Amino acid sequence: MNILMVLTSHDKLGETGLKTGFWLEEFASPYYCFKDQKFNVTLASPNGGQPPLDPNSDKPDFQTAATDRFSKDEKAQSHLANTLKLNTINADDYDAVFYPGGHGPLWDLANDTDSIALIQAFYRTNKPVGLVCHAPAALKDVKADDGTPLVRGKKVTGFTNSEEAAVQLTDIVPFLVENMLINHGALYSKGDDWGSYLAIDKHLVTGQNPASSEAVANEMIKQLSA
Repeated sequence: MNILMVLTSHDKLGETGLKTGFWLEEFASPYYCFKDQKFNVTLASPNGGQPPLDPNSDKPDFQTAATDRFSKDEKAQSHLANTLKLNTINADDYDAVFYPGGHGPLWDLANDTDSIALIQAFYRTNKPVGLVCHAPAALKDVKADDGTPLVRGKKVTGFTNSEEAAVQLTDIVPFLVENMLINHGALYSKGDDWGSYLAIDKHLVTGQNPASSEAVANEMIKQLSA
């Protein structure tokens, strides 16, 4: 199986002067889920090269077995440092696509025409599309074949308004994931803040927060193995 993982290239947290990017656990946990299944994993980002890591996600409080494994894995670190440019990717070459979150996708992947076209191509050909935490922001401008929002009438989840309030970024982010999905007609649902929660609508698989990233990957593996 060939899996595409798409990461953000955006590193600025609005006008705060602080850094953002992708969230380490949301990359590392799925990465090793796929790797341990002997899947071929390709990494891509809008700008290519090293995607920016949200520095907060590298703090001791947010380390997991997967992030610890990544910190000792020079081969994986080199893989991450050399992501392909998103505009060079052909969806036909892959069996599924996964988007890690972090706040970065709110600024770039939400509006990236290459990303939008890729998600539409994967979805149209019934390939698993997985997104976790803030990554469902990348669904904002994705359309179904009839021109309506892809998420309309579909069961999805994503970072909640209460979780955004808890990290005190409600007034910083360009939009709230929960509000955007609801406004686009999605059948949005959520679990407890910071707990693992999954929404599955056929081959569209979304997770609420960092703790949900492994569950999204495992559901995709389940679908690919069916």
